[in-house]
Amino acid sequence: MNKKVIILIGPPGSGKGTQANLLAEKFDFYHLEMSKTLEESFKNKKNKKIVRINGKNYYFKKEKQLWEQGKLCSPAFVIYLIKDRVKILFEEKKGIIFSGNPRTLEETQEILPFLEKLYGKLNVKIFVLGLTIKGSIWRNSHRRICELMRHPMVYNNETKKLSLCPLDGSKLIVRTLDKPEIIKKRYQIYEQETLPLVSYAKNQKFKVININADQSIANVFDNILKKLKS
Repeated sequence: MNKKVIILIGPPGSGKGTQANLLAEKFDFYHLEMSKTLEESFKNKKNKKIVRINGKNYYFKKEKQLWEQGKLCSPAFVIYLIKDRVKILFEEKKGIIFSGNPRTLEETQEILPFLEKLYGKLNVKIFVLGLTIKGSIWRNSHRRICELMRHPMVYNNETKKLSLCPLDGSKLIVRTLDKPEIIKKRYQIYEQETLPLVSYAKNQKFKVININADQSIANVFDNILKKLKS
């Protein structure tokens, strides 16, 4: 399993990050979470203010503004960050789990061939986690993460009154990205710009597997494991 790539695709709140963390722990994969990768790149003051890709300048400040508004960052900028990280992980002989990335057809047309070249087509598995817009809004509007280590907190009767993360003691917060009005926008973007990549992946003979995400975390995880073994 150490030379496999698992790609989890789904709308906001479908559990991509949670399932990726579970899979990463089970198989000792690196969880390449794009939202976290972007967040880290924007906070890292050592990064350049500008990167030049194919003759065009991309500004970290402008990409950060898009990210904070719930919009997609420029595909070329995202591809630049992903390829840079993947090269390092491949050299370290690490398996990779992507959650929520690639997000556009343009990114997919660059990233999938890149992954195929390094890991081989048969070792790249794509899971599509299905969730309705109603379910997406409810889950995200109730979702909180801890301020220090960004642990996600599952919302239920036992956790809804918690104000501090039980793992690291930091404050539990609601991300700006998880406001209902932004979730609606993100879901529409997912339908318009992310779902088309599924057809592309199928046409290129990559393995694409649909999973019902409107069930418990444990059941979704069990379904994914069964599909990985089959």
